[in-house]
Formats: sequence, structure tokens, C-alpha cells
Amino acid sequence: MGCFEEVTQEGPETNQYNDERSICLHAFSDLSHVPPATFIYLLKDYYVYGTNKATSKFKILLQLVRAALHNAPQPGPFTYAVQCMYIVPLLGKTYSEGFSHMLTSSLKHLKSVESVRKDFLEAKHLAAQLALDILDTVVPHENRILVKLLETFEIELRDMAHALYGSELDDDLVKAREHIRHYVKCFMESESNAIAVALITRFSIQCCDESFLIKLIESNQLEIAEECATFMGKEMICLVIQKYLDMKMLKNANKLVKEHDLTEKFPDVSFLYKESLVKKLAEKGCWDIAEVRAKKETKLMEYLVYLAMEAGYMEKVDELCQRYSLQGYADSLVPEKVFCGSDYLDLKKLSAEEIVWVDEINGLYNATSYIEACKIIGMDCEWRPNFEKNSKPNKVSIIQIASDKIAFIFDLIKLYEDEPKVLDSCFRRIMCSSNILKLGYDIQCDLHQLTQSYGELECFQSYEMLLDVQKLFKGVTGGLSGLSKEILGLSLNKARRNSNWEQRPLSQNQKEYAALDAVVLVHIFHEHIQRQPQFGVSEGCKAEWKSHVVSRVQSSACKPVRF
Repeated sequence: MGCFEEVTQEGPETNQYNDERSICLHAFSDLSHVPPATFIYLLKDYYVYGTNKATSKFKILLQLVRAALHNAPQPGPFTYAVQCMYIVPLLGKTYSEGFSHMLTSSLKHLKSVESVRKDFLEAKHLAAQLALDILDTVVPHENRILVKLLETFEIELRDMAHALYGSELDDDLVKAREHIRHYVKCFMESESNAIAVALITRFSIQCCDESFLIKLIESNQLEIAEECATFMGKEMICLVIQKYLDMKMLKNANKLVKEHDLTEKFPDVSFLYKESLVKKLAEKGCWDIAEVRAKKETKLMEYLVYLAMEAGYMEKVDELCQRYSLQGYADSLVPEKVFCGSDYLDLKKLSAEEIVWVDEINGLYNATSYIEACKIIGMDCEWRPNFEKNSKPNKVSIIQIASDKIAFIFDLIKLYEDEPKVLDSCFRRIMCSSNILKLGYDIQCDLHQLTQSYGELECFQSYEMLLDVQKLFKGVTGGLSGLSKEILGLSLNKARRNSNWEQRPLSQNQKEYAALDAVVLVHIFHEHIQRQPQFGVSEGCKAEWKSHVVSRVQSSACKPVRF
């Protein structure tokens, strides 16, 4: 039975059980004398007694059914499968949809087998009758199964006419179409739009208009809307594209323009889509990828320069202008009008006093001593982005630890290479201190990255008094920048998020960006506490911040450490 475990305990009951399993296996190897009802019972029996997880059992059973349908089911595999689908609903909803999906999926590879072609053609009439019985709710199958049945058996209007009237004459085809139109209207009224459109397109039912398409789009049923519009013709496809443009859904609009060769009618859509893609990448700080996307078009590269200037990322502006000879374009812009620094929070607005770069042993000792004297610190880390799909992330380059006034930026790469033991002992004193509240944003992600990068160090394996600030503000979107906007009134400029954090020395802008991400956490926490009528109660969930503080202590990692 493959991955389905057999019972092996000894005893008369067990022997009988195993005999029954043997009978099951024998029955599956030859379906010539196995009625559909027995086959369905055996499927259920196999499924119930299988010990794998549901998904694995389903995959194993699917292979079994595919093989079984080759083993002489009478009168043929397609007819046999339809007869099974009449019986499957009797098992109840737990099995009905899964087993029906299994049966129809198992038939696909049999369509090309010439020896069963006759059975396929004859089974179409029986499948059409089953489809009508499902539509009339005589046989209780889900709409998804009805669609799959229609597709698997390639049921056409003449098959439905034959099932309804025993004839495929023109008059009967007209009556059959009208009969199906009645079902379509009922589905549309009940907003079962997927099955309605499936029937419309398969049987050429003319009963939808612009308002129906717009309704589908506004309810985000985009695939169904596009399928329906394609059936209705180019005029309706153009309507959908225009609707997408009105809703700023440029990716969807561009896809339809390409698929239906409508560039002449919508000449600007491709550029607008590329422009929006470059903007999204820039907003995420993915400047290198945005540059690759814009490389072949001067207008897009100019737009990228504008976005860099708008973000205040002047070193990127200079870099792009030099690389693509765009200094003339940059000079035509007025930086003061493009970029307004007051739109973003910076260290000066937080009255932060100093950024301290730490890349040698004495600096590490001094920073550790200062941090140990703090009650609350903010923590963050940065690493060079890796844009290759499925590639291993780069090593964490720096970790920032800050009070509300001073930010230390530790060069982890150099400190680890020079003094790994001292680095480990200093950071254990910080991470395992129960006297320091350590704030982070999505800090578990950073800790995971740190342990992946420096697994030999114990300091990132254990911690005490760790608080993920985002857990206090579950309703706030936009990451740390959005949280800063919500609590402190100004967002953070994230333009340098994905810059090269392994370059040495880091630019002053990079240092300020990194320091701000740690300092702002302390200010957000203090502001949050001051706003609460009772000390430490967070809005919305009314849970004390202390309830979100976590620790993970390993005795070997958190032993007292002395310099």
C-alpha cells in the first residue's frame, strides 16, 4: 500500500484485517469485476487507514487511481469514472470533492489512448447527464467539480441537447442553450460568478453586459472578468483595460494589452507599467534592480534619477548621472523642489548626539560598558542585499545598538575576524542582561539572520528582556517607517535600505540611516508609554508591554562574563 502503513500486530482480528487489505490490493489490480460502488468504498477505506498527512495520502491515492483505471474497468475508464462520481457524494463532503477531483484528474492522461477513445465519446453523454443532475442539485457536487467535469469530458452544447432531448437537431440546440441560460442567470443572481462565466463561455450564452464585467472587477474577480471579456470580444477587453487604468492597476492592464495585441489602441500602457515598477522598486530601496529594469530606456533612467533625488539619495543621483551621462537632466531639476528633507525624521530632530563606529577591541569594550549602564536600548542590523532568486543571504555586516542619545554601529565582519571571543563575551553581557530592555522591530528576523551568519557565537543564541515593538502596534502598517509616522509624526526615509552595507568605509548617509533605525525605537517606546493613561498599556489590545517581553536563555550562553 505504499506509504499507507499496514497493521502488523499478531492475533486473529489482525490477520483478518490484513486479509481484507490483500483483497483490496487484488481488487485494485483488476477492475473488470469491481463495481463502481465497491471501488469508491475501497478508496475511502485506503484513505481512512492511511497514516500519512492528508495531502500526502491524496497524492499517493491519486497515483493509485491513475494506475487502477488502466486495469480493465467495465465498460471503460471514462464511463466507470462518471458512474463513480454519481456515488461519491454519498460519502459526504469530507470525501466528495477530493475524490471527484481525483477521478477527473486521473482521466486526463487516458484521452490520448486510442483503445479507450470509443468509451470517451460514449461517456460524454453520461457526463452531460451528470452535469445536468448537478445543476438541478439532484447530485450534490460543488461548482468546482462541475467545471472540472465539463472540461475533462469536453462537453459541448450538442452533448447537453442530447442529454435533455435525445437529439442534436438545431431546434434542440437552441432549446438547450436557453435551458442553460436559466442556470446562468440563477448563478449570477446568487453571485456564483465563476460557474456562471464557465457556463457562459463553454456554451456561448449571451447574457452579460458591461455592468456585469465592472461588478466582477470591483469585487476583485479579475480572472473571471478577463475570461468573460475575452468571450465577449475586443470591445469588452478594451473596457476592462480602461477600467484597470482608471484603478491604477497597470500590471493587469499591460498584461491584457500584450495578450490581445492592443498596443496601437493603448500605446502608453507599457511605459506606464515599467515606470510604476521602477517606482515600486525604488520605494523598497531596490535601486540596483530598478536600474537593471530601466537600463534600456533613457526616459526610465531619467525617472529613476528623479526618484533618487526625491528620496534625498544624492549619492545615487551622482552615481546614475555619471554612469549614464545624465548630468544635464539632473541639472534641469531643482533639488530643493524635488526633495524636502522635512518630510522625514532624522537624528537631529530626535536630538541624537553622536554616532560611534566600532571596529576594534577598545571601542568594543567602551561601547559595551556604556550600553550596560542603559535601561532601554534599540537594536537593528543590516546586511548586503542579495537579489538572486533562491540564493543564500549575505552575512550580517553591522549591528546598531542605541540609547536615545548615542548610537553605536558595530562592524561585525571585522570584529568577528579579529576578536571573535571578545565579541562573543561583550555581546553576551548585553543580550543576556536582565537589566536592559532591548527593543527591536521584527527582531526575530534579525536574530535569525545573526545566528545564520555567526552560528559559532553563543551571544546570538540566548537573550533576556527582548521586546518586538511591532507587537505593540499590530494595526499600524508600513513597517518601522509607518510606525514612526504614526507615533512620532514623521516617517523614515528608507531609500538606503538596500545599499551596499559591506563597503568600507560606510558613507555618512549610511551611518545616519543605520543609527536612526535603532535610535527611533527608543523614542517610539518612550512616546508610547507617555501616551498611556496607565503605565505600559498598548492601544487596541489593552495588553501590558511587559507581556510581550520574551527571553530565551541557555545556561552555557548566559553565564557571567568578565573582561
